[in-house]
Amino acid sequence: QVQLVESGGGLVQAGGSLRLSCAASGRTFSKYAMGWFRQTPGKEREFVAAISRSGDRIASADSVKGRFTISRDSAKNTVYLQMNSLKPEDTAVYYCAASSLTVVTFKASEYDYWGQGTQVTVSS
Repeated sequence: QVQLVESGGGLVQAGGSLRLSCAASGRTFSKYAMGWFRQTPGKEREFVAAISRSGDRIASADSVKGRFTISRDSAKNTVYLQMNSLKPEDTAVYYCAASSLTVVTFKASEYDYWGQGTQVTVSS
């Protein structure tokens, strides 16, 4: 079992920045690829970014490339999402997730554990 707790969400003006954190419990953090997803009411959960177990492979959605950066710190069992140049359309609940696959995946169905989500609101 892996428990994930997100933090760092909030209200920010367009063009601003936020850094989301996701703290994982247990000693098996390095065995999981990690991902960030987001969801708005009435829509399916959307892939944002993912990072491999070792951190050497990263994938991100076209909508956030050049603005969002995913990273992980194994010593702290934490994965981060640095979000810059935020836009109103980035407003959503952001979820952290862990996958036992050895590859980086954008499919929500391939993630085994999920956090409770953190709200990000970008005002225009």
